[in-house]
Amino acid sequence: MEMDLGYIVNAMIPTWSSVVILFSYFIYLAIAGSLLPGRIVPGVTLADGTRLRYRCNGIVSLLLLVSLLGIGAALKLISPTVIADRGIELLSTTFIFSFIVTLILYAAGSKSRDQGSSLKPHLTGNFIHDWWFGIQLNPHFMGVDLKFFFVRAGMMGWLLINLSVLAKSIENGSLSQSMILYQVFCMCYVLDYFFHEELMTSTWDIIAERLGFMLVFGDLVWIPFTFSIQGWWLLRNKVELTKAAVFTNCFIFLIGYWVFRGANKQKHVFKKNPKAPIWGKPPKVIGGKLLASGYWGVARHCNYLGDLLLALSFSLPCGISSPVPYFYPVYLLILLIWRERRDEVRCAEKYKEVWAEYCKLVPWRILPYVY
Repeated sequence: MEMDLGYIVNAMIPTWSSVVILFSYFIYLAIAGSLLPGRIVPGVTLADGTRLRYRCNGIVSLLLLVSLLGIGAALKLISPTVIADRGIELLSTTFIFSFIVTLILYAAGSKSRDQGSSLKPHLTGNFIHDWWFGIQLNPHFMGVDLKFFFVRAGMMGWLLINLSVLAKSIENGSLSQSMILYQVFCMCYVLDYFFHEELMTSTWDIIAERLGFMLVFGDLVWIPFTFSIQGWWLLRNKVELTKAAVFTNCFIFLIGYWVFRGANKQKHVFKKNPKAPIWGKPPKVIGGKLLASGYWGVARHCNYLGDLLLALSFSLPCGISSPVPYFYPVYLLILLIWRERRDEVRCAEKYKEVWAEYCKLVPWRILPYVY
């Protein structure tokens, strides 16, 4: 126990190698994101009437990066297990980077005199609050939209960690059916995310949340390092699944994906074209603003239900012998209920009687007849 604790403490001390790995990753993403071909997608119209433009080339950037890393591993230039071998070290390095960069964002944002929606500073006078939630909506650095950049880095980082853990399990001979199942689910999810990356431009994080420690830490640290807990756990623990368990796990993943992707796509399409059919019928719209058809006529935050089912499907390959692999779905449940509550307050303030009418028509928040 003392040896394990001592190892963890020592491993948490950043080294120059971990700094080089992290910054090489960021530099690649910045260059690839700016130069590789991709669809230019206009964001939602902000309060001042402006619209940001996003180059959605995440799938190309990801596939190229994985290919380059695969070639590097084949040529013995890099180790495919380098992330798995330096996991805790990279975690602490990324955490420190998140802390420092958000202090810089706060300092730079405080000095901004820009009155546009993207860069106008929103200061409350409470440093902790402003640093945590951020003071600018869409800060940029050298032409890079940092909010879009960080969420892309986190999602790709999650897949890279998983692939390194997979390589480690092959190297030490512990590859199991459970590990393969977990890896396939996560890989499908991440690839799908980047294939539909333009849908991200209309999410609440992008259009409404300011960029502070909460988002930066969530994107760079929380997403890649906690979403991959199941893989780390399976690396040290062997789980035998029955055929029924495998079938159930696959079913939950597919239902979760169907609801999550379907709900988000309906919302995105509605924002671009309010008259587009939903499930083959003209959409029902409350007050000319709120979609009450399709998934959004079932529950006010139906996409959260899909997200929760997906999170559960990532943990089920680990069996039920330990609560550790279920940290992610439990955490996500708490987070999404908290976020849903915040969304409800904001929507009530923004839409007023229209929101009240929508709530009467669609009484369920996330899960019909339960919550």
